[in-house]
Amino acid sequence: MSRGPDTQHGHGTGRGGSCPRRRSALRRLLLTALLVLPLLAGLAGPAVLPAAAAPAQAPGDDGSAEEDRPVRIELASTNPATVAPGGPITLSGTLTNTGEEVLTGLIVRLQRGEPLRSRAELVAADADPDPATDVEPPFLPIAGTLAAGESRPFSYTITTADLQLGEDGVYPVLLNLNGAGADGGLRRVGEVATYVVQIGGPPAGPTGVAWLWPLVEPTHRDGTGRFVDDDLAGLVASGGRLDRALAAVERIPETAPPGGQPQPVTRVTLAVDPALLEGLALMADGPYEIAGSAEPGEGTEAAAAFLERLRAVAAVHPVVVLPYGDVDVDALTTAGLAEVVARSLPGTGTAAAVPALPEEGGPPVDQRGAGVRIVREVLRVEQPRADLVWAADGSLQGQTLGVLRGGGVSTVVVSSTGLAEGGTAVGLGTAGAAARTPLAEGTTGLVADAGLSTLAGAATAGPGGAGTARQRYVAELALLTRQPGGDPLAPRTVLVAPDRQLDVDPDGMAAMLAATAEVPGLRTAGLDELLAGPVADAGGLVPPADPAALDAAVLADVQAAVGVRDDVAGAVVGDASAALAPYDAAAARATSVAWRDDPQGAQRAAADLRETLDGVLDEVTLLSPADGTYSLASSDAPLVLTVRNDLPFAVQVRLQVRARGGVGLTVADIGVQQLAPLERTTLQVPAEVSQSGRFSVTARLTTPDGGALGSPVELQVTSTAYGAISLAITIGAAALLGLLFLRRLVLFLLRRRSGTGRDGEHELPTAAPEGASVPLPPTRSPV
Repeated sequence: MSRGPDTQHGHGTGRGGSCPRRRSALRRLLLTALLVLPLLAGLAGPAVLPAAAAPAQAPGDDGSAEEDRPVRIELASTNPATVAPGGPITLSGTLTNTGEEVLTGLIVRLQRGEPLRSRAELVAADADPDPATDVEPPFLPIAGTLAAGESRPFSYTITTADLQLGEDGVYPVLLNLNGAGADGGLRRVGEVATYVVQIGGPPAGPTGVAWLWPLVEPTHRDGTGRFVDDDLAGLVASGGRLDRALAAVERIPETAPPGGQPQPVTRVTLAVDPALLEGLALMADGPYEIAGSAEPGEGTEAAAAFLERLRAVAAVHPVVVLPYGDVDVDALTTAGLAEVVARSLPGTGTAAAVPALPEEGGPPVDQRGAGVRIVREVLRVEQPRADLVWAADGSLQGQTLGVLRGGGVSTVVVSSTGLAEGGTAVGLGTAGAAARTPLAEGTTGLVADAGLSTLAGAATAGPGGAGTARQRYVAELALLTRQPGGDPLAPRTVLVAPDRQLDVDPDGMAAMLAATAEVPGLRTAGLDELLAGPVADAGGLVPPADPAALDAAVLADVQAAVGVRDDVAGAVVGDASAALAPYDAAAARATSVAWRDDPQGAQRAAADLRETLDGVLDEVTLLSPADGTYSLASSDAPLVLTVRNDLPFAVQVRLQVRARGGVGLTVADIGVQQLAPLERTTLQVPAEVSQSGRFSVTARLTTPDGGALGSPVELQVTSTAYGAISLAITIGAAALLGLLFLRRLVLFLLRRRSGTGRDGEHELPTAAPEGASVPLPPTRSPV
């Protein structure tokens, strides 16, 4: 499509234009009238003069560029969203002068382009916008002036006859605002493009529209479960992002059937992260600790109020449970961490900061389905859906589908841009829209309409405000219900899934949600209806361009932490999934989809996870004596060591004791030992000393699989006891000494009895003479 000569740059104000050289006199008259009329009308309100009082010709165009237009036009509504032939159309909103001069003589009109008959034509028009110059009704003046920085409401009404709407369809229109600045020359000072939808005939077939409404937030807790900041309090307080997302659902208009209770005109499916609910419940229970702060968090009241509102909404709208922490299933599977994914899945996973506890004296509680349990307890919802996963960025690897199937997930929400022929599923082909498509054996895909989902996420920030986004939403769905193709009796199905970090204006978003009920042929639908609806051959998944969307350093830290977790799991006495559920929850929170857009936050979370798991190893440790020395009283006295287990669960350990050089001290292997939780345990290790002295000994604890626990302890072991060899030598020497003494004594006695001298060589006298001295026995020992 191309612009007419007078609007080649998008600034035309009249069909065919007004040539200054040929109509200068007429222009001066028109300008005078336009400047006087606002003064007569006064400055009180947004009133627009009737068409009969409008100038017959448009003012000239000064050729200003679009970025030079100082007035920002935000549409609040187009009422009605769809108009019947001959009916009126009212556009209302706000004009804001972002320039530096006062604007006077404001005039406005709605001009239209050629009708669009299919959604494909509507999408193609985005690349080549219609200049909306096919029909250009007269301008209508807006009373008053618009000062620099001023905002004021406006309202503009026109009929389908004025716009010359013929056939049913979607008409691109341009709200064209002209005004005069300080130089007095009229020019286009603002514009906004939108659509007028005329519907007179019946739709081609019924169309069901389902919404997947995200309530997720990146974690604000560290690996131990402690809050690192109090930002979540602001998010759920009045005006916070999560507060506004919930308020949009709360403000959906209601209707009451005869004799029935009021029900919202549009239902959404709430997609909630169990980790978020868990954190809010901790805040609501209060008080809660903030890392690095001496004061407790301030969000107790806000969290409690938010959860109460959410419970009321969940009692009306269905709930689907996302994996714990909204974990990045594709990045983890690609990195070989499928076990982290499996432990976070809502129906079969075990990740939870607080595991389910058995009744006193009762049997252990099955920890599987922790995500569902959290949602039931916090939201008091009996049957939340747990068999669905929402693919980040709209697509998944084939191997990830297998991991999900193993965890009970049979449905995956993917984007139409993540499928080879995704356009066929959203009505951009020759058939009607069908949100259901096969992905793999045992896995069904629900196709989120990429265009409508993006539109919903930009409902506040897009050009023209919430009103233009809502009207584009109406235009797309109106075309879907009326374009030919497919089985005319089969329902068409559409799924809208806004961005996870949805940030919207509640009123504008509620109006868009309610518009589903305003388009003839449209009705609200649930996920079950989509899964039972028509099937689109969308060509299968297109693998993500970057499946490992998390940084390699982040994944390396997570892999190291998971390795520690698995080693500790082998040491746990009893149910390891229950004992380690808080650490599994920490791993899931550290690998959330949200970290894709926050690399620095991802690195901090992963490093904290690794530090937390490494700290678990230090919770089981050997205690060294005060002076680092043990004394053994005997050669077979046991070596007595004290072990402390600061973990809240019992573990099994192995003790390794080795003497330096391996000489003099032998220590027996005492096998696997069990340590009670939060207690000290004394271990007696059989030891044998083969020599007295001092020995340098190293003692360490390990898991049964050999993983180190705590730090090694260096000991000095002293022994004064003789070993077996030393004792044998000592006894042998004493025996030899005794034998020698005995031999000398026997020889001495024999000499005396025989009367011989030394060795019998000399004869001794038989009697000594009287008065002679008598020899005495030797004074030395005979030995």
